[in-house]
Amino acid sequence: QVQLVESGGGLVQAGGSLRLSCAASGSRLSAAVMDWYRQAPGKQRELVASITSGGSTNYADSVKGRFTISRDNAKNTIYLQMNTLKPEDTAGYYCHVYLWPRDYWGQGTQVSVSS
Repeated sequence: QVQLVESGGGLVQAGGSLRLSCAASGSRLSAAVMDWYRQAPGKQRELVASITSGGSTNYADSVKGRFTISRDNAKNTIYLQMNTLKPEDTAGYYCHVYLWPRDYWGQGTQVSVSS
């Protein structure tokens, strides 16, 4: 059984920063690709950033240069450092991992950016 618990969301002004954390419990996590997704009201959930077990990263074009994903395998935790936040970054942010044969999701943490 895998559990993902996000934290670190909040309300911030445009141009500000937040750091999200996702604490994971369960087996096989250190070898898995882990991701951050987000979903704004009325929009589809979208992939924000991914990180492999070896630390290779991938980002959505909309956040490149502003967001940084990282992981601490010893703590089974991934992070999302978000800088230069924009109002369009407002969304629920969800931690995700796929471990065959299913996807696992956290409960989400809300990020709201005021203009």
